[in-house]
Amino acid sequence: MRSRKITGRTAILGVLATGLLVLTGFAQTARADELSTIKQRGTLIVGVKADYPPFGYRAPDGAIVGIEPELAADVAKRLDVKIQYVPVTASNRMQFLQQGKIDLLIATMSVTPERGKLVWFVDPSYYASGYNVMLPKSLKVSDWADLKGQSVCGIQGAYYNKEVQVNYGIHVVAFTGTSEALTALKQGRCVGFIYDNTAILGELLSGQWDNYHMPLKTLDAKPWGMATRLSDKAFHEFMDKVSVDWAKSGLILNLETKYGIPHSEFVEEMHKKYSGQ
Repeated sequence: MRSRKITGRTAILGVLATGLLVLTGFAQTARADELSTIKQRGTLIVGVKADYPPFGYRAPDGAIVGIEPELAADVAKRLDVKIQYVPVTASNRMQFLQQGKIDLLIATMSVTPERGKLVWFVDPSYYASGYNVMLPKSLKVSDWADLKGQSVCGIQGAYYNKEVQVNYGIHVVAFTGTSEALTALKQGRCVGFIYDNTAILGELLSGQWDNYHMPLKTLDAKPWGMATRLSDKAFHEFMDKVSVDWAKSGLILNLETKYGIPHSEFVEEMHKKYSGQ
């Protein structure tokens, strides 16, 4: 039987591999101890939207304000640390969290199985959004079926375009972006604008659509989740408790009132569930 010699190169590779495992272990330990890191730093760094009123947007003085920044500030208060907001977008928010640029993500992000493989979603979810339609107040409708045969402006590729055509006989005139769709609405090329209900709320608060409202029931609402990095067990468990407390206390209902939007059916249901009402 031939004896196997350990070459110098093999030995070096072995040492490197061992070192890599040690470094990986250190990195995982550091990530797992995020709660201690936040407290030692004295600042909680949270990724929020800065272009999505009323959930996260810029005030006239440039400060980031809104429902989600206020939720982030409540987390910082509970930890007895300062708050730092980092503006994020849909395209970079998870990367910022994974790369350690932020500790926590509260940025209008829907919970999906695919995203759940990349970040840890806080349980329970704190909000939800679906699709709805912005309509002129002069148009008397009380149900989606009342829009049968009507044309509404929408966005190309939206999953609900076909759904409302099949279920309610609504014709969606699809555009490449929201600005094009809203311009067409002003031009009278459609009777309303179909989109995410929370985005419509932002438009209604802008002062540019005072003669419009959102009278119908929001459809196909999907939960929004706050997120922590994978393996941040202590911090993640802390955030789970915070989210339960928000639902129980009705904090988000109060913030909806403060920012002038109707109470979300999802938030009302969560409050009833956790407060025992």
